[in-house]
Amino acid sequence: MVSNATAGLTCPSPMKPTSNGIFQGDDPLQFSLPLAILQICLVVVVTRGLAFILKPLRQPRVIAEIIGGILLGPSALGRSKSYMQAIFPPKSLPVLDTLANLGLLFFLFLAGLELDPKSLRQTGKRALGIALAGISLPFALGIGSSYVLKETISKGVNGTAFLVFMGVALSITAFPVLARILAELKLLTTDVGRMAMSAAAVNDVAAWILLALAIALSGTGKSSLVPLWVFLSGCVFVVCAILIVPPIFKWIAQRCHEGEPVKETYICATLAAVLAAGFVTDAIGIHAMFGAFVIGVLIPKDGPFADSLVEKVEDLVSGLFLPLYFVSSGLKTNIATIQGLQSWGLLVLVIFTACFGKIFGTLLVTLLCKTPLREALTLGFLMNTKGLVELIVLNIGKDRKVLNDQTFAIMVLMALFTTFITTPIVMAIYKPEKRKRMADYKNRTIERKNPNTQLRILICYHSARNIPSIINLLEASRGSEKREGLSVYALHLMELSERSSAIIMVHKARKNGLPFWNKSQQSDANHVVVAFEAFRQLSHVSIRSMKAISSMPGMHDDICNTAESNRAALIILPFHKHQRVDGSLETTRSDFRLVNRKVLEHARCSVGILVDRGLGGTTQVAASNVSYFIMVPFFGGCDDREALAYGVRMAEHPGIRLTVIRFIVEPESMGEIVRVNIEAASSKLRSSDEEFLAEFKQNMAKDDSIKYEEKLVRNAADTIAVLSELRRCNLFLVGRRPECEAALDLGRSDDCSELGPVGVLLTSPDFSTTASVLIVQQYKSGASPNLTLQMEDESPDKDSESN
Repeated sequence: MVSNATAGLTCPSPMKPTSNGIFQGDDPLQFSLPLAILQICLVVVVTRGLAFILKPLRQPRVIAEIIGGILLGPSALGRSKSYMQAIFPPKSLPVLDTLANLGLLFFLFLAGLELDPKSLRQTGKRALGIALAGISLPFALGIGSSYVLKETISKGVNGTAFLVFMGVALSITAFPVLARILAELKLLTTDVGRMAMSAAAVNDVAAWILLALAIALSGTGKSSLVPLWVFLSGCVFVVCAILIVPPIFKWIAQRCHEGEPVKETYICATLAAVLAAGFVTDAIGIHAMFGAFVIGVLIPKDGPFADSLVEKVEDLVSGLFLPLYFVSSGLKTNIATIQGLQSWGLLVLVIFTACFGKIFGTLLVTLLCKTPLREALTLGFLMNTKGLVELIVLNIGKDRKVLNDQTFAIMVLMALFTTFITTPIVMAIYKPEKRKRMADYKNRTIERKNPNTQLRILICYHSARNIPSIINLLEASRGSEKREGLSVYALHLMELSERSSAIIMVHKARKNGLPFWNKSQQSDANHVVVAFEAFRQLSHVSIRSMKAISSMPGMHDDICNTAESNRAALIILPFHKHQRVDGSLETTRSDFRLVNRKVLEHARCSVGILVDRGLGGTTQVAASNVSYFIMVPFFGGCDDREALAYGVRMAEHPGIRLTVIRFIVEPESMGEIVRVNIEAASSKLRSSDEEFLAEFKQNMAKDDSIKYEEKLVRNAADTIAVLSELRRCNLFLVGRRPECEAALDLGRSDDCSELGPVGVLLTSPDFSTTASVLIVQQYKSGASPNLTLQMEDESPDKDSESN
């Protein structure tokens, strides 16, 4: 029988690994290594290009990877036989599939690291009910739809395995994809987001169990007892792993200390254990990925060991090897097999069944739990998200001959459609801007009628580099004991990426909706928390550490919303440049600059940008040792008044001396200075400035630490000369939008226009100073803050935020 079946077939000769080069007549595409390199490069370029194109639609990267795989396969480019023979010849597919499955194995190890068994035990009854409803109803409907498919396009398949595979495929919720969608839509820390995350985690574990059952049932053994042996052997493996693995890795984790690199021996031993577990589960007859996933789940999540594993593995696996799995899947997907009214009707049936089962099942339970209809409907669509696990189920079904080409293509399109519609529908149903705003509050600026009321500051940072200067600045901001005190919110800004470590961060969201510090974070995070806690105890300042995890385009929303919810009067942002050893300023990341500019535009309180040149040195200065000289150049306008109000508060500290220089343009030289036609508002502006300065002079008469001077200047050169005399101060406090002609020509730079003319001058390489600079913009209700700020990139939700 075998010889008759294969008599007319010619097996392709195996490919050699490397060529001798084109100069010796070898075609590199006929050798496995150069061809695999070309395939990987092509896949990365296509998938990353599609991800960039779909980014404005807020689609997760898995959508781009699925579409990229389909485009590279027989559904699009693969229609060209010459392309397929050159890039994806049949004899290269074993190498491609091996690399893809190796990447999948390590990726699912990372997925196991993302899943914390302790959090599953703490899942509430409502989330558990939602998860069970979101699994059981779609599973039942999947079995029902499988009967229709069996009678039409899937005749002759293994009936029992086909039923289970269809049920599992329709009941899956992609936990990593869901987490990124929630974070992208700013729903991660809402009630809906927390419920979706909890239910999806339970759903994820249940899906793996059902998939193991489906694989066991899909075996080709003659005996009906084989699936039972496979399943029982898998259970024995899990039990043995639970008994053996945690103690070993707990011993390793205890020998990995914060701030010290993890030994290479431990990393290599862990990766070898992952491969060994994959070998065992593959030998059992389940799949190698199950062993890797189980090892990842059982590794302790506390301490730096788990973080170090993720850091070592994720970029190579997620960036290069995992996209190959999507191409491997795309090469099996031929949309052209969906032909005729019947096939397209079955596609619609499968999509409707998948959506109805997930959405209706989730909606029913959430409404019984007295959840509002909008939130219940949103939760239903979120639980309908598919992703990589869905493709794994379908590919295993295809490899085991449970799904034929047409059924496989229908199921892949179903997964693509259900995930693609999640983001736009959730945005339409449960828009973040529709969430209830906090009640309005009065003190949105430092300048206020009663300066003794509590000052609330939201201070942001990207890394531990600026922490000493930040704490020294907060020490200077305490004010006197007669005031109600200082309340500080320290917000660590972290970018949400497609990396597995981002999902680990996503897990750590507090029940009150604000991210929190956890001892399993990296060592610099621990040092920051210790520094803030020490400052809180020594200074008696209320300080709370938080973390914002979001994508760069939406990071300004998190900053503004956090300031709003905590009733902050001032947001302090780090400048996008840091000081080098030679004293010059070097760009950290240009993305941070855009975040600062958007905060200046959208914030509903005052905003400051701190250009850090080492205020107080590289360490925290004790309160008794503080000795700062602070300089406030006053040109006029609301921002200068805000800067001066902040300086007055700082001057109450016994170790701080404050000098205020008011710049006045000589009347006879007005013609030499560039004029701005603000005559209509100038009288009112001067009146506000004069009233503020009159009160300031009256109060400073009792304070020897404050010095006030007035300087007559004719042009920008005179102003620069005056400022240069005071460049030896420790801190410049300046307004971003000075309302004086003498300041407009001080510094003009499109690169740093968010600093204003005075800030540009003080941070330019031509102005020699070691002083830090804090540029302040005062919040004005109902007025646009962007008199000099021209946004290069408009935010899509600009109109809603600026109201």
